[in-house]
Amino acid sequence: MGSEAMQEFIQKADVLIEALPYIREFDGKTVVIKYGGAAMQEPALRRSTAEDIVLMKYVGMNPVIVHGGGPEINRMLTRLGIESKFHNGLRVTDEETVRVVEMILSGSVNKEIVTLINRAGGNAVGLSGKDGNLLHAKRIHLEDGVDIGQVGEVDRVDARIIEVLCSEAMVPVVAPIATDDEGGTWNVNADTAAGEIAGALQAEKLVFLTDTPGLLRDVDDPGSLIHRLSFEEIRALIGKGVIAGGMIPKVNACMTALNRGVAKTHVIDGRVPHALLLEIFTAKGLGTLIAR
Repeated sequence: MGSEAMQEFIQKADVLIEALPYIREFDGKTVVIKYGGAAMQEPALRRSTAEDIVLMKYVGMNPVIVHGGGPEINRMLTRLGIESKFHNGLRVTDEETVRVVEMILSGSVNKEIVTLINRAGGNAVGLSGKDGNLLHAKRIHLEDGVDIGQVGEVDRVDARIIEVLCSEAMVPVVAPIATDDEGGTWNVNADTAAGEIAGALQAEKLVFLTDTPGLLRDVDDPGSLIHRLSFEEIRALIGKGVIAGGMIPKVNACMTALNRGVAKTHVIDGRVPHALLLEIFTAKGLGTLIAR
């Protein structure tokens, strides 16, 4: 074996040794991953993310996936001639729309993710929040009084079905559809669902895969990445409009999870190949850490 080839093998061994403390630290721990953005859309990133999830499982962690599917829902509604309507960033969800939302999220999107993980060598199982009464919701009442239909806020989580699947070496993949006492169907924001599930599981980490490097002080400047945020800093940045739009549900979900016992929450760049491994198994990590 030549010296160059030997050096390459040594470097690979060094990478494994660097990961060893983190493998030991997170053995048996649960990590909830909100899967979305480019990591969910681009074929190469879809494969690398699935590989990350499978590796996490094989080294002793319990990854739990919560996903959205807004673009797929929009495409199907367009095909069916149903207008997509939003109010304050939330999808207006009438009876016709909620049937499409459930079909896409619990059906095609969920099963595509399950298939990706299984093809990468894992053993994934798809769920919606209706399964095992995982997510129980009630109607969202907006401050402006506008009725946006069957959009729910989670008021109860029964995480036993996830715990059973994790104990049987499976990877739960959850679509954010909730139920209520009458068996109704509620469309729940996927970020919110991820935070609630992480809290119910007392997860070690909640990780959001996004299409930005993390939380930025200037959205047009990737170099303005904020590496760590406290609750007080988040509230101040929301007040200044620095944190806005789709980032608000993410940081709110992080704070909810932390208040319920989750150890750490992260917003990271899902456009980076193997972003999950870089976050969990290296000293530097990626993105923004939100802590109490």
